[in-house]
Amino acid sequence: MYVVTPGQLGSSGSSTARFTPPADDDYPSRGGWWNHAPQNGHHDKERTMATLSFHQLTKRYGDVLALDGFTAVAMPGRITAFVGPNGAGKSTSMRILLGLAEPTSGTATIDGLPYRDLPYPTRVVGAVLDQGFHPNRSALNHVRIAARQAGMSPDRAAEVLGHFGLAAAARRRVGGYSLGMRQRLALASAVVAGPSVLVLDEPLNGLDPDGIRGMRQYLRSFADQGGTVLLSSHLLSEVEAVADDLIVINGGKLAAAGPLADLVGDADLESVFHAVTHSTDPRHNHPTDIQGAWS
Repeated sequence: MYVVTPGQLGSSGSSTARFTPPADDDYPSRGGWWNHAPQNGHHDKERTMATLSFHQLTKRYGDVLALDGFTAVAMPGRITAFVGPNGAGKSTSMRILLGLAEPTSGTATIDGLPYRDLPYPTRVVGAVLDQGFHPNRSALNHVRIAARQAGMSPDRAAEVLGHFGLAAAARRRVGGYSLGMRQRLALASAVVAGPSVLVLDEPLNGLDPDGIRGMRQYLRSFADQGGTVLLSSHLLSEVEAVADDLIVINGGKLAAAGPLADLVGDADLESVFHAVTHSTDPRHNHPTDIQGAWS
């Protein structure tokens, strides 16, 4: 088991490794929407494998300290689950990473750069934080707009919606979509430009069992081809089924981080999560070796 500390992070958080994404005809010809969904780097021949780094990240809202020296990493080729109680700082961290909020101090970088300094950032990072869909706009128009914002052809929108099983509903108003359909639309909008990073807030909410299975398989394939996945979720059983690594934040601080299998050991994630987030250990201000709870 390992715990990430500030000293273990490089100054840039950048990785020089590269990957070559699959060709279109490498996708399976049968199965659910996840077998047809576009993978990372779809539009490029190769793409830098990006590390996401939070380093001594602090954020104050007046007298409220939302983040307090938070430091963690999410590595390429792996699915990193980002978990913590309500109000622990997950959304604030992700918003700073995506340039939607400014830190009081510290940094949040993607391949060593702040989001705002990335050339064509939506070609590097696909993000789903809020489903801000206009209810009277069609799914097709939503994805066309996302494609244009990324400097991609809007003609790609119909193709991507088809990959996510939304071709038949592409011209329907989003206001009539189910929550699960809106989740798939959000992911389609996020990946239309072929990013190598996914930052997802509660991507499994509203999905039926088949949709959850599809999302797991899609994220697994994305990471296996070199992509970086950072996802937050309160569905700990689903996190345990899909994640490679785990970051636990509590009270704006890193509580634990490392490979999921090492952190959980012979216990289950729900028990470990409870042990970490309800610790009365005076060392709680530092990353916790949660294996000690089971020794």
